[in-house]
Amino acid sequence: MAEPLIRMSHVSKSYGRVQALTDATLTVGESEIVGLLGDNGAGKSTLIKVLSGAVPLTSGEIFVRGRKVDIKSTTDAIALGIETIYQDSALVTQLSIARNLFLGREPLKGPRFLNRMDHGAMETVARELLKQVGISKDIPPSTPIGSLSGGERQAVAIARAMHFDSDLIILDEPTNNLGVAETQGVLRFVRGARDSGHSCIFIAHNIHHVFQVVDRIVVMRRGKVVAEDIDPKRSSVEEVESVITGMSDYVG
Repeated sequence: MAEPLIRMSHVSKSYGRVQALTDATLTVGESEIVGLLGDNGAGKSTLIKVLSGAVPLTSGEIFVRGRKVDIKSTTDAIALGIETIYQDSALVTQLSIARNLFLGREPLKGPRFLNRMDHGAMETVARELLKQVGISKDIPPSTPIGSLSGGERQAVAIARAMHFDSDLIILDEPTNNLGVAETQGVLRFVRGARDSGHSCIFIAHNIHHVFQVVDRIVVMRRGKVVAEDIDPKRSSVEEVESVITGMSDYVG
């Protein structure tokens, strides 16, 4: 049997006396979209921060395609093909949309030693990516991030992950503050990611958005994974909500 793309095994995380994660195990298969659900404080964000290298685990192990890895920083995670888009993804407000999309990975033109950025190439890619994430109005790629709405900024952060083609893209509340067209753009992106052979972890408070795109649902409660194999095609929104709130531990 093939190894999953990602396996987090018996992961715990404590902050002093506060236990944020307790013995949590999560797997993500190749070309699989996993919905990660739970109330505020359930441990979702901490689990994702451990996987993305933002915080160190206290105990447990992480494997990528069966190989044990040591993720100590976000740079380590990116090198392993793990890209995370947080609800408040850091964008440089003074720089343009195009520059933010390529930040730290800018294409160059001419001799490399001159280190001249290819602004034309960046702006061409930026225009196409903005359409893909549902921004229908014609915003010039040279527009500073600081002049965009919250939803538009989130769309730019998502577009950045789309372009760099990671093996696993983690989307933490990607549809927050987005309009209808932008939200549909994100959901199309998630479906397209699977179709092109990529995996996603999709975290959202809007359970209806999760049901539209995921292959499997994992539910966390009080720092623990309480359900890890819920099939959205065989379960109702109400049944999953009952697991989230603790009213039920079993789904249909």
